[in-house]
Amino acid sequence: MHQISIWEKESFFKHHDITIIGSGFVGLWSAYYLKRQNPKLKILIVERGIIPTGASTRNAGFACFGSVTELIADTLKFGEEKMLEIVEMRYKGLEKIKKTFRDKEIDFENLGGFELITKSEQLDTNILRSNIDFLNRKIKKIIKKPKAFKIHDAVIKKFGFTNIQHIIENKSEGQLHSGKLCQALLRLVYAMGVTVLNNIEIKKIGEANGIIELETNQHFNLLSDQLLICTNAFAKELLPELNVEPARGQVLVTSPISGLKFKGTFHYDEGFYYFRNLGNRILLGGARNKAFEQEHTYELSTSENIQTALEVFLREVIIPSTPFKIDHRWSGIMGLGNDKVPIVKKVADNIFCAVRMGGMGVALAPVVGENICALMKK
Repeated sequence: MHQISIWEKESFFKHHDITIIGSGFVGLWSAYYLKRQNPKLKILIVERGIIPTGASTRNAGFACFGSVTELIADTLKFGEEKMLEIVEMRYKGLEKIKKTFRDKEIDFENLGGFELITKSEQLDTNILRSNIDFLNRKIKKIIKKPKAFKIHDAVIKKFGFTNIQHIIENKSEGQLHSGKLCQALLRLVYAMGVTVLNNIEIKKIGEANGIIELETNQHFNLLSDQLLICTNAFAKELLPELNVEPARGQVLVTSPISGLKFKGTFHYDEGFYYFRNLGNRILLGGARNKAFEQEHTYELSTSENIQTALEVFLREVIIPSTPFKIDHRWSGIMGLGNDKVPIVKKVADNIFCAVRMGGMGVALAPVVGENICALMKK
């Protein structure tokens, strides 16, 4: 075991005011708000991967706050108050992203969002309109627009989809580059004086005389006054009592498609399917509802049955009669639970957590980071 130099001990491995476990969106936004609140804080972020490998850099890059069928399902399952709470958090988070970074820096494009209602669903149009009216009334104060959603069937033929009964449009939705957003946040916190160490896995959390000691997989331990756990789907590894479970989200990207007819972000089946243009390529993900138990996993590999389901949807609905090739396949691990509201709380003396983003970490992380910052200040 090699020894640590005095320079390393007094810089990278010094006693920090706050150590954050997880360098994904929540960890980075939390560090940002903590430093804004108190620039003198000595903050360390530790990440067990070379880069964040849960969901932050492995998602679809949607800048959205929910589709109509998803929000109606959430209202029925969790109640109207909870549904509105999560919509407000998502919307405010997206606004914070847009105020913090230039569009070009994170490839943000406000191309609008759409939800597909297929003919096979046989959804009553009057019920659909009633649901849209209900949501528009309820969220207009949040988004400061009289109508978030509207039926826009005129674009069905233009987009080239088949078996579509209705398309619902949401002009407030956009898309971004998740990797570039993560890099932009890293540059931001680096400039504020935050230290980030990669390939550091926390094996055990200890405490003595009010000081937190973190046992690592390396040849040193870390000392800190406060600890913030931001490992989302992997939170139970350190906090087994939490209601957080892994859910794999699989994605594929086609090769370039000449004359691609649509731009924007698209949802289907309560958001279980989602796709967007990536330039003139198609990024498609989801189908987790085809095998819930199978996708309840920490395994990052893709599976044949889900990838096949995605390809069938691509072939039968999105680009019928258009040949395509798949260039990329991957998966990310989302943190879900019995509630869609993230867990933001104190779990022990000087130990806090901000986890369970429910597959909406892009939008939720800025607000969650701000909320945990306020909690740690008390």
